[in-house]
Amino acid sequence: MKAGVTREEAITLLKQYNKESFHLSHALTVEAVMRYFATELGYDKDIEFWGIAGLLHDVDYESSPDEHCIKAAELMSEYHCSDELIHAVCSHGYQICCNIEPVHQMEKVLYATDELTGLIGAQRLKCVLQKVVAI
Repeated sequence: MKAGVTREEAITLLKQYNKESFHLSHALTVEAVMRYFATELGYDKDIEFWGIAGLLHDVDYESSPDEHCIKAAELMSEYHCSDELIHAVCSHGYQICCNIEPVHQMEKVLYATDELTGLIGAQRLKCVLQKVVAI
């Protein structure tokens, strides 16, 4: 699996379109979980691809929420990401905001990981806010 970009380039692209700390933190969390599952499921040789897909899965969410997973393909193409990476990233929005179906096991893991880590992150934020309000 070829990403077409390095992790450093992916971070630059991510930060170009995302400024909020919650979105950046979510991207790093999804990256870490994707790397874990790459190893856990025997895809060690593709760990960079899995991680970069995790980093970039919401690349367009903050800047173009109404075109999420659609604008991502355009942004990533301009940045010379591989078609394989673009498909993987866009497929995490299957039946939510696009019709690109997750086919590869990595894409299915990304689909599930995004939702799970999003819920965990929201709960963590809720706990922090409850502590601040209680002060």
